[in-house]
Amino acid sequence: MGYRTVVMYTEICCLVVCVAGWILVCSTQATEIWTWSEVGSIVLTTSNYFSNLWKDCVSDSTGVSDCKGIPSMLALNWDIHMCRALIIISIILAFFGSVLVLVGMKCTKVGGTEIANARVTFAGGMNYFIGGMCAMVAFSYYGHKIVSEFKDPFYKEFEIGVGVFVGWGGSTLLLVGGLIYSIVAGIEGCRSSSERYPAPKLPDVYTVVPTRKETEYVAQTEISQSQKSRITSVSRQNSISGLSSISSKTGYSSTSGVTRTTRTTSRNEYV
Repeated sequence: MGYRTVVMYTEICCLVVCVAGWILVCSTQATEIWTWSEVGSIVLTTSNYFSNLWKDCVSDSTGVSDCKGIPSMLALNWDIHMCRALIIISIILAFFGSVLVLVGMKCTKVGGTEIANARVTFAGGMNYFIGGMCAMVAFSYYGHKIVSEFKDPFYKEFEIGVGVFVGWGGSTLLLVGGLIYSIVAGIEGCRSSSERYPAPKLPDVYTVVPTRKETEYVAQTEISQSQKSRITSVSRQNSISGLSSISSKTGYSSTSGVTRTTRTTSRNEYV
C-alpha cells in the first residue's frame, strides 16, 4: 500500500468523522433539552422545565409539553447571543469545509494538480477545525453557566441537558477530523512546494548570465572592433604601398644620379 493510498483512506475517514460532527452540531439546534429542572416529588404532580437557546418549555406528568419562544432578542443576555453566533458560524464553516474537502480529496479527482488539491484540502480542514473550536467554546460556556447557576442559591437549579452533551460530541469530532486533515494535507502541500521551489545553492564560480541589452552591446562592440581592424589593415596597406612607391622613386633618382656622375667623369677623362 503506497503513501497516496494511505492518505486517500485517511481523508475518507476524516470526512466521515467531520460530517458526523457537523450533523450532531446541527441537531442541537432542534434539541429542546439544553437545560432541565424537575419540580415536585410526586409522580402525578411532577413538572419538568427545559429550554435551549431559542425557547423555553414545560411538561407535566402526562407527557404534554408546551413551548414558548423567547419573545424579545434584545431582552436576552449577551452570552446567549454569543452562543448563538458561535454555533451558527460553526455550522457555516463546517459546510464550506465539506465542499472544499470534496473538491480537494484524492479520490474525487475534481481539482487540478496534487499541490492544488493538497492546499484545498488543507483549507477545508482548517474550516472544520475552526468551526469545531467555535462550537466547543459555545457549548462549554453554556455548560459552565449552568453549573455556576446550579451552585448559586439565588438561581433555580437546572441540570445540563442532552443538547449540550451532543454538542460536545459533535465539536470533538469536528476538531479531531479538521486537525488530521490539516496535518496530512499541510505536510503534503508544504513538501510539494519545497520540492518545486528548492533552496538556492551558491555555486563555486559565479557566472553572470548576460541580458539582452548586454548581448546587443557586446555585438555592437565586436562589430565596431572588426570595423576598426579593417580600417587599420587598409591604412597599413595604404602606408606600405606609399612607402614602396617612395622607395622606388628614391632608388630611380639615385641610379640616375650615379649614371650622370659616371658620364661626367668619363667625359673629363676623355678630354
